[in-house]
Amino acid sequence: MGAVVCPFFILVRKMSNVPFDCRYSKILEKNPREIVLLRGNGCKWRRCRFCDYHTDFSLDEQANFQLNSKVLAQVTGEFGRLEVINSGSFCDLDEDTIEAILSTCFTKQITTLYFECHWMHRELIADFKKKFADAGITVKMKIGVETFDALFRESYLDKGMGDATPEEIAKYFNQVCLLQGLPGQSKESMLRDIELGLKYFDRVCVNIMVENTKPIKPDYGVIEIFKREVYPLYKDNEQVDILLNNTDFGVGV
Repeated sequence: MGAVVCPFFILVRKMSNVPFDCRYSKILEKNPREIVLLRGNGCKWRRCRFCDYHTDFSLDEQANFQLNSKVLAQVTGEFGRLEVINSGSFCDLDEDTIEAILSTCFTKQITTLYFECHWMHRELIADFKKKFADAGITVKMKIGVETFDALFRESYLDKGMGDATPEEIAKYFNQVCLLQGLPGQSKESMLRDIELGLKYFDRVCVNIMVENTKPIKPDYGVIEIFKREVYPLYKDNEQVDILLNNTDFGVGV
């Protein structure tokens, strides 16, 4: 999936010691953009039973800012689009880092930014978007819903979203991440989630579950069903990113 500088993905290896050269990459296919993995003060939810992504954090804001500034210095503005991920939500980044992102957009002529956010911080999104909109920059917000089956999402995954529906989620968020390859999923449930994502959101990112330190493990039978019966339907869809491997976005370890 485009140029990959260093293996990564958004889910799920232990990331407390991410090398500097694994914090920047480019995505060349489907919505080309640069991507940076910054460091914040950590996810405030930290209860998801499948995710240990949140281990890449520090409570030392000055150290975070110094690291993040060096990472942002690698941004070229080549595509006019930049995705910013961190081990949690945009609001876990320090204010100096936010200002550095804004400055980077000015100097590199970036007009579209992508951030991530947990449902618990949804009421902060509008003001955050306005801050950048006032500078002529569009912010697209992404959320990891994992599935639109609220019972499965909350009783099994513990996402902290209650019974939020796609309609409700779409009031705050532009894009969604789905997690597939889990015990209990089927061809029908995976297709339903992707189709709902496409109906209500600009883009869908499908992540295949990988082994990590958390109790929920991949179901390799479900993954084979995905590869055989779901993947071919969406692999060429420009609105759908599919990460079959946890290295496909080119940042992290």
